[in-house]
Amino acid sequence: MPAQIGERGPGAVWCALLPLVVLVATGCGATGESSYDVVPASEPAVTTAGEPTVITTANGPIGEMLFDRRDQAIYIFDREAGTVPDCYGDCAVAWPPVLTVGAPVAAGDADQGLLGTTSRSDGTAQVTYAGHPLYFYADEEPGQVLCHKVEEFGGLWLAIDEVGVPLP
Repeated sequence: MPAQIGERGPGAVWCALLPLVVLVATGCGATGESSYDVVPASEPAVTTAGEPTVITTANGPIGEMLFDRRDQAIYIFDREAGTVPDCYGDCAVAWPPVLTVGAPVAAGDADQGLLGTTSRSDGTAQVTYAGHPLYFYADEEPGQVLCHKVEEFGGLWLAIDEVGVPLP
């Protein structure tokens, strides 16, 4: 017999649990602590042969946003004020910084004038966009955008558009 109005059938339970299942499956937490082991990608942010990093745009699942040339989604960390990075240690394992050798290069609708770099404590050059240090999420495959608006490590991780504004 179908569920009557006001009754909750098995479908309602599944719909209520689906957001939690998605968060657990993607590895994006809703707290400042990481409850999983993240294996850092091998040099996820530095291009090969000493070439500068290319920042481009593409139409992602939440709109036009920044990616690198390998189609990795790029995020900012709202806890950071200005160009000084605050994501180190476990944070930088889960959210590797976008690094570059030389000046980063804009492609697509990315604005070359908004690109820059900032020095990290280890001396590497991290790419900035519109004054924000840029990061990847370590557990995303190219083309995936799984962690927009995720709160982790004391701040919110946000995908940004071609003018450097966080996406809704």
